[in-house]
Amino acid sequence: MGQPTIPPTPSGTDLSNKTVIVTGGNAGMGYEAARQLLVLHASRVIIAVRSAVKGEEAVASLKLDLEVKKHNPTATIEAFVLDLDDYKSGLSFAQKVKQEVKELDILLCNGGVNIMKYQKSVAGHERVMQVNCYTHVLIALELLPLLQATSKLRNAPTHLTFVGSATQTMHTLAKKPVAASETVLSHFDDQNIYSGLTRYSDSKLAVNAYVRRLSALVSSSEVIVNNLCPGLVATGFDKQLPAWLKPLMFVYRKIAARDVHEGSRTLVYASAVADATTHGKFLQSNKIDPGAPFLDQPAGKTFTDKLWAETVADIARFDENLKVYA
Repeated sequence: MGQPTIPPTPSGTDLSNKTVIVTGGNAGMGYEAARQLLVLHASRVIIAVRSAVKGEEAVASLKLDLEVKKHNPTATIEAFVLDLDDYKSGLSFAQKVKQEVKELDILLCNGGVNIMKYQKSVAGHERVMQVNCYTHVLIALELLPLLQATSKLRNAPTHLTFVGSATQTMHTLAKKPVAASETVLSHFDDQNIYSGLTRYSDSKLAVNAYVRRLSALVSSSEVIVNNLCPGLVATGFDKQLPAWLKPLMFVYRKIAARDVHEGSRTLVYASAVADATTHGKFLQSNKIDPGAPFLDQPAGKTFTDKLWAETVADIARFDENLKVYA
């Protein structure tokens, strides 16, 4: 039941003069990853959070952290508002970044939800897919030119990293494939086939599919695009689980889970240490992993192509310049 130990981040890792954005950075692994990146001397860290109040509380906490004060007392730490439930918020966030951030070395797409009941997002899609996938893709494409420009300035690749999950192997598409008569987005929006216990897995399958397509848009010498599984981590992520499942997961996490510090090192590794060999890849315990076999099968490749084309068309409704990525 144990997991491989995640080693400490290599001692030579130095993010001096680098700028980092972490979505969902006010709590859990997002917060801890931001803290660790600050300890590695990142000069500017922006946490993207839904609540301005909670964002400022997290910023204040990071500034008071003893390790941050010791290793990086002059760092700029900020919170930008981002509601991943809403494309318009994602676009506003990206526009603010482009206006106020001249260099971007790491975009860590960490924010996510796992809910058991069907909900619609502000944008009109099923909420888990919206938060974990669609708005993050909009932000990634909006900020990809900034990551590329920073790479040219540094003469070194920048990083675009998504938090994925090994649970992608438990996706529903083998048993409930996308019908020829429906789109991928409408398939995931269909309440009649929604399963709260597996929707998170579907979203992480989609994340891996997106990373594969994003990696084809840019050279690994410019932007290293990857996704990772932090493993089973002792966080508050189970609060939306059914009452009968919560005690089981509580015991399981007590026995097998990594603590937040260790789990967050996987985020730091993928976004700040991992090299070009991880471009377009899925990482588990800091090692390249094939992920869900489905994505390498003909049906999976068709799914990836349709998902990408439909998502780009969907987000291009808010910025027609994104059509170029279709």
